[in-house]
Amino acid sequence: MALPAEDRVTCAVLVIGDEILSGRTQDTNTRDIARYLGVIGIDLAETRTVPDVMEEIIAALNALRARYDYVITTGGIGPTHDDITADAVAAAFGVELEEHPDIIAMMTARWTGELNAARRRMARVPVGGVLVKNPVQGPPGFAIGNVFTLAGVPQIMRGMLEDVGPRMRGGRPTVSRTVRVEGSGEGAIAAPLEAVAKAHPDMSLGSYPFFGAEGYGSNLVLRSRDVGQLVEVVGELIAALKGAGIDNVREVEVV
Repeated sequence: MALPAEDRVTCAVLVIGDEILSGRTQDTNTRDIARYLGVIGIDLAETRTVPDVMEEIIAALNALRARYDYVITTGGIGPTHDDITADAVAAAFGVELEEHPDIIAMMTARWTGELNAARRRMARVPVGGVLVKNPVQGPPGFAIGNVFTLAGVPQIMRGMLEDVGPRMRGGRPTVSRTVRVEGSGEGAIAAPLEAVAKAHPDMSLGSYPFFGAEGYGSNLVLRSRDVGQLVEVVGELIAALKGAGIDNVREVEVV
């Protein structure tokens, strides 16, 4: 169930890279971005993963930036021939690429000798773009319009994200509570869960089953921007479950 539109700020993540789609590399960046955005009150509303194909990157980027307040891209800004994200972003915005003098200066200070063509590829930024700091290593990312283009390496991406957050318009943070039901399947809890969900259409309420050596059940996660309402509905949900004969239910703290 979607959260209410009031005070909602949205962001999409566009993951770029053949290595993600092939399974050779696991995407952890989306998880980290979602957690970071949640703290500052921005909803991660959509994620897409596309290959290193210019037309597909451009099409996905144009669709996402038109629909959401912000877009974060990860991957494809390295020195190799298949790192084409900067080219695609520039094409999406209809501008040229140019070597940013600040990046050239950073590279010159770091590396001795003449900068080769591969390294200079990482200095290219769309005309009108501004830099995103890279506190870890290597060249910075960049931002243009409502798009932030970050590295794909998780440690570097997380460092860049710290410079992105303050530039975004935050909303009211979403808070969550978890009600744990043990020893009952989703079929048993479906009716009381549906009744509470229908009574509060402006709240997100999801069921996440678990199975393991210690038994089975479901974690029922309630999310809202209204803390007072959230507390009331947690109590209402627990009462509804117990009223349906489901006694092994309690609110738990999720770390």
